[in-house]
Amino acid sequence: MSGGLLAVIDMQRVFAEPDSPWAAPRYAEAAAGVRRLLPAFGDRVTFTRFLAPAKPEGAWRSYYDRWPFALQPPDAQLWSLTEDFAPHSRHTLDATTFGKWGPDLARHLGSAGRLVLTGVSTDCCVLSTALAAADAGVEVVVVTDACAGADDAAHARALQLMESYGPLIRLTTVTELLAEAG
Repeated sequence: MSGGLLAVIDMQRVFAEPDSPWAAPRYAEAAAGVRRLLPAFGDRVTFTRFLAPAKPEGAWRSYYDRWPFALQPPDAQLWSLTEDFAPHSRHTLDATTFGKWGPDLARHLGSAGRLVLTGVSTDCCVLSTALAAADAGVEVVVVTDACAGADDAAHARALQLMESYGPLIRLTTVTELLAEAG
């Protein structure tokens, strides 16, 4: 696929496993979309992982008071990428923030042009990444059927919000994006 970096946001066990408090019910569907895109991007793929900080500061203290199960070290099993993505993760970016846009992801984007976002949760980490990257002047493409939200309504609301940022953020599907590549 010409131009672009595929950012696979937080396809981790904590969001995939049905018994997790943070499970994204449509994780498997989003994962299927991501798997379809991986070959088209070759080595232009960055996986991200959301991690808990060693010591929450500021408003994050209240957040982790609500979700104490998540206060685990970076090597805890819940933070690992799911088995279908771990073998493809030549580059992984870890962050203790919802949004993954920052100097590290910008460096990987380089002159690739556009940032193609997939992953979970549409209404949290994908949204936070998309808005920050768009605000930095990056062309952002969100692949709607390669994302999953906390639930269907949250996914739809996040997509509607991101669509309102057009043309800085553009929504597409896996099939449409692959067709663009020819």
